[in-house]
Amino acid sequence: MSLRLWPYFLKQALKNIRKNGLVHFIGLGTMVVSVLIFGTFLLLFVNINVWIQGWGHAMSMSVYLEEGLDQGARESIGRAIKGLPPVTGIHFISKEQAMRDFKRALGSQAGLLTDLSRNPLPGSFEVAFEGEDGKGGDPEGLKQQIQDIKGVEEVQYSEDWVERFEGVQSIIRLLGFIIGGLLCLGVLFIVTNTIKLAIYSRKDEIEILKLVGATDWFVKTPFLLEGLVLGLLSGAIALFILFCGYLLLSAKKLHLLGFDVLNFTFVPFEHALAIFLVSTALGLFGSFIALGRFFDI
Repeated sequence: MSLRLWPYFLKQALKNIRKNGLVHFIGLGTMVVSVLIFGTFLLLFVNINVWIQGWGHAMSMSVYLEEGLDQGARESIGRAIKGLPPVTGIHFISKEQAMRDFKRALGSQAGLLTDLSRNPLPGSFEVAFEGEDGKGGDPEGLKQQIQDIKGVEEVQYSEDWVERFEGVQSIIRLLGFIIGGLLCLGVLFIVTNTIKLAIYSRKDEIEILKLVGATDWFVKTPFLLEGLVLGLLSGAIALFILFCGYLLLSAKKLHLLGFDVLNFTFVPFEHALAIFLVSTALGLFGSFIALGRFFDI
């Protein structure tokens, strides 16, 4: 096919989009929403993965104390923990501070705690430690040493949370594949029906072109470009909205018990490019499906 015809094909495609503006606008909007849903899910997954890895490398323990300990007992526990070789830092969080941090984390839902007759949160020490050769050493051994100190109720360390969240991460990954597959089918359905409506609106014109000797591909190419344009625009618009949402989220930090647990990061470039390319490919493929009903491909 001559390259001289491509400006004509693109002009016809844009003309068809303008002529059926409402249909294409609705189709484009629905495609943007579909791509945006998947992009949001991917953004969430990427940040959860970063959060889990960060906790895994942080190497910290939360040491929860028994109820009713006086200041002397707390200080004794603190000295015992600080004297253990791998410990590099220790910070005490009182019951009152833990409750204030918890209310701050709940935000507008903090009112749910006003009816509590007593503060159920325990006092605790946040303990930072380093492992041998940067690999975490023997955290289980350190945990047991701290657990044996009189007055210590429970000890949890960062790898405990990592192990728990790895299972959640696998479930989220599976859900991502399922949701992504369903959204891809939805986008194909939208593009196919949008192009079908465009073909129906130009049915008489297509018949005239065929009568004067136009080839199938001469008639089909503008419709293929329509699908391509829809895919390009939906991918670009969805990524732009997703990036704006990321900028809003990245301006805030989620706090839990006084510590930053999640800073939002945008999806890696290769993932964003994949979203854009898949959206474009779905637009083009949807056009092929629609045209298959009317031409022998």
